Amino acid sequence: MAIGTEVNRQWVLTLHSGVVVIDWGDDVFQEVHNGDFLRVDEREVSHHTTDEELDTLRKAGRVNHYTLQAVFFNNLAERPLKSIE
Repeated sequence: MAIGTEVNRQWVLTLHSGVVVIDWGDDVFQEVHNGDFLRVDEREVSHHTTDEELDTLRKAGRVNHYTLQAVFFNNLAERPLKSIE
């Protein structure tokens, strides 16, 4: 059984700069190394993250496990949500 925050693999992307991010929707992206939330222009996205890139993240302790459908991330910061007022 995989442990960690499960993210559908289609939302795990690599930018042209080589930074791996998670697309949470609403133009909110999370950088997987430091957990920072970013605004990313779609033109900055290079490709869906490859197995080789995920292996590197696994060795660095950021990814616990991945399959063809999902990636299980260790210690992701929670997405800040605006409160309803």
